[in-house]
Amino acid sequence: MAYTITVIHKQDYVHFIVEGENTLENTINYLMEIHEESVAKKYKRILIEERLEGPLLGTMDIYDIVSKASQDFFGSFSAIAYVDIQIDSKTINFIENLGVNRSLPLHAFSTVEKAEKWLISKK
Repeated sequence: MAYTITVIHKQDYVHFIVEGENTLENTINYLMEIHEESVAKKYKRILIEERLEGPLLGTMDIYDIVSKASQDFFGSFSAIAYVDIQIDSKTINFIENLGVNRSLPLHAFSTVEKAEKWLISKK
């Protein structure tokens, strides 16, 4: 199963909703697609809402994804909010710490509402 990305333009940021199967390949591909569109259209503040279904990715997969994204995304964004309601707070903190330690302006959240408040505060 592939994935779909829905793009919603908000006043202060762009909201990407990703739906599909939770696989390493899908996650890497959707992140590349979001990055390419954001660079092409000069989006600096984004919210990525992941709604992928299936078993969660392992810690090493998450580490590899965030490490790659930090290299690819470096300097492209002023704020990135990430939401995945399927993962626990420990994993959310792990993702955020990995990103921040690799110079990504990333904050991970358990709800879209919290992510939106954070993005709006980062004007």
